Amino acid sequence: MRRSNRALAIAVGATLALLALDLGAKMWATDNLSVEHPGTPPEVCAEPGRYQRIRGPSVVLVEGGLELSYAENCGAAFGLLNDSPSWIRRSVFGVAALAAAIFLFLFFYRGKGGPLFACSVPLVVSGAVGNLADRVRLGYVVDFIRVHYDEPFDLFAWHFDRFEYPTFNVADITITIGVVLL
Repeated sequence: MRRSNRALAIAVGATLALLALDLGAKMWATDNLSVEHPGTPPEVCAEPGRYQRIRGPSVVLVEGGLELSYAENCGAAFGLLNDSPSWIRRSVFGVAALAAAIFLFLFFYRGKGGPLFACSVPLVVSGAVGNLADRVRLGYVVDFIRVHYDEPFDLFAWHFDRFEYPTFNVADITITIGVVLL
């Protein structure tokens, strides 16, 4: 049995709100954590670590652990396809994001899945569309949340000199939570 129009409106509204949060946070990060290149910026994603914008100072939220720091991600999670040509990245990520959005909303509308699935749809779709919007508009995704630990530590049987999680954004958070709920 299909979900009600009210449920569909709530899912669409939640998706749009989360998308606005993601795009707004990325806009804030771009405006406050980076500056434009003087002159002509380098080619988009042509060289690893060479950004379209110049990183500004980071905003430290937790000393030695959490900060807001501008980054540009040309690949997928953990740099997947980072060195691929732009047209391949845009095609793969574009098709994946649009397919996920269409199929998840179609399944939602048709009443598939339980309450956790219903909650996951706006999370995954907003994240996929938010990152896709960056890729289409900029050629890369703006990331800015950096989690790290700079002191040596032991975790069970492993020793770490330091820990650094790949820099991420609000869309990555919503996608992760949505996938866990799926």
